[in-house]
Amino acid sequence: MIGKRVVVTGLAAITPIGNDLTESWTNLVAGVSGAGPITRFDTTGFDTTFACEVKNFDEKAYIPHKQIRRMAIFTRFAVACGLMALENAAYTVPDAEASRVGVIVGCGLGGLEDLEMFHSKLLEQGPGRVSPFFIPMIIANMAAGQISIFTGAKGPGLCTTSACASGVHGIGYAYTDILLGRADVMICGGAESTITPLGIAGFNALKALSTRNDDPARASRPFDKERDGFVNGEGCGLLILESLEHAKARGATILAEVGGFGASLDAFHMTAPPESGEGMAQAMSAALREAGLAPEEVGHINAHGTSTYLNDLCETTAIKTVFGSAAYTVPITSNKSMIGHTLGAAGGIEAVMSVKTIMEGVIPPTINLENPDPACDLDYCPGVARKAEVSSVLCNSFGFGGANACIVFKKFTD
Repeated sequence: MIGKRVVVTGLAAITPIGNDLTESWTNLVAGVSGAGPITRFDTTGFDTTFACEVKNFDEKAYIPHKQIRRMAIFTRFAVACGLMALENAAYTVPDAEASRVGVIVGCGLGGLEDLEMFHSKLLEQGPGRVSPFFIPMIIANMAAGQISIFTGAKGPGLCTTSACASGVHGIGYAYTDILLGRADVMICGGAESTITPLGIAGFNALKALSTRNDDPARASRPFDKERDGFVNGEGCGLLILESLEHAKARGATILAEVGGFGASLDAFHMTAPPESGEGMAQAMSAALREAGLAPEEVGHINAHGTSTYLNDLCETTAIKTVFGSAAYTVPITSNKSMIGHTLGAAGGIEAVMSVKTIMEGVIPPTINLENPDPACDLDYCPGVARKAEVSSVLCNSFGFGGANACIVFKKFTD
């Protein structure tokens, strides 16, 4: 490993099962589903009429009203989450350190809701009704940009856009910036909100979404034989990463250490992974190698686990390829069984929950796994959470375009 040790000192999450990290974690461990009928628009005529929406989030507690109107939903989630993560880390960006504090927030699609709204205004009322804030509202890098504005961070910054791998890519590249000495502190993760008519219609056209409209809470069922697609979700998960030297110098509480990062491309298909799971396995192996971990030393896998036929099958195959006989003993869970698939935010939220697993000694369950797919025959922690001393977690994220990203978190030891 080159450069510095990188540690986690702050966490925050806004999810369909909680408006902060404490509520989200409590409900995740309890196996609470965030799925329900879509409230954002009339779903008449849609094949899917439910999603995992963030509920009753008070953005005014974090963002002035005038600025809320100039931000897409994913950006509001990100700004609030960024402020919460810094508070959790007990860190405020000093002017003297601003150029050493960066922001990388992954996002898959950007401000889809505002894109649809202003397109309708253009067609119905003409070009004069399109807001001058339209473009800066919808572009995917605005989550990172607004966090910078709100916090004063002036170091490395960008948006990673790799579909459902965006969040872990964001964390991985933030980790790399600290390793290489480009920054001392990074605010990183993912944010997304695509529960819109076009978003739901588009994923329905791909046959990617569950259509279990009569039972939304049981619709997201990773690794189950009766899975019929993912459930669209939204939210944000962010971490504060620091060099170990910086964290110690300011007396920070260290929550975990980043062990390693791996990434790959499938070179196969626009939306489907190869059945061999080759690219997934390559990314997992790279992350474990950088972390200096043998497969049998991994305490938990936070799976991508989307509840789609191919993803769950291919991820299971890839885990077997990498872990060998240890694949059958390592506990694996899918947070998406409860929060749905939050797309570009997924890796951020799941990374946050991976660190919480190390901190709390609890592995969340995979709910709705009632009739296991015979081809998905590993230990997915069905139904209920488990108490376990976990010293390392492998967090997986895989996206359209064949993008694969995996990151390892370890219990911190001095």
